[in-house]
Amino acid sequence: MGIEPNAALIVVDVQQGFSEEAFWGPRNNPAADDNIAALIAAWQETDRPVVFVRHDASKPDSPLRPGHQGNDFKDYVEARRGLGGDVPELLVTKTVNSAFYGTPDLHAWLGEAGITQFAVAGIQTNMCVETTARMGGNLGYQVLLPLDATHTFDLTGPFGWRQSADELARSTATSLHGGGFAEVVTTKDLLKAVARTQA
Repeated sequence: MGIEPNAALIVVDVQQGFSEEAFWGPRNNPAADDNIAALIAAWQETDRPVVFVRHDASKPDSPLRPGHQGNDFKDYVEARRGLGGDVPELLVTKTVNSAFYGTPDLHAWLGEAGITQFAVAGIQTNMCVETTARMGGNLGYQVLLPLDATHTFDLTGPFGWRQSADELARSTATSLHGGGFAEVVTTKDLLKAVARTQA
């Protein structure tokens, strides 16, 4: 795996509202937050751009709605904002799943910076992370998805079907990787690749 010197890290919806277990239900991958934090630090320490994405939910009962504490980034994310020095950093706000349908225009920003590769991490694996990765692949970016730097929640679908968070994460990884939208990797391998290109 090769990491471009200007590869971006897109950190999707790592917001306090996702800690409200009573609303979302059981989650998977308790290591996700540590892995996301490690990636942000590695990107900033190697002078690569970071995009922070925030979901401004339009539903009045959502823990992610503007004006509610849950709309804020988790503390460890907020603490890293602005620490990239002179390297460009972007805040994107959105009301839908894809970070490419937010404000400002992510695709235009990446294009202006000459960025053709990005890694995407955050919450939820099978929702906004997957949609952003899938659209990035459609737009021609080389997308890396460190699966263990994401998490999601159990979900009920049609016909009473219910999938656990782990099952949903595996489905996302299989669809994105097998379908050629993204290369699914581990945080450990991604950090190693970042370190190699900096040495």
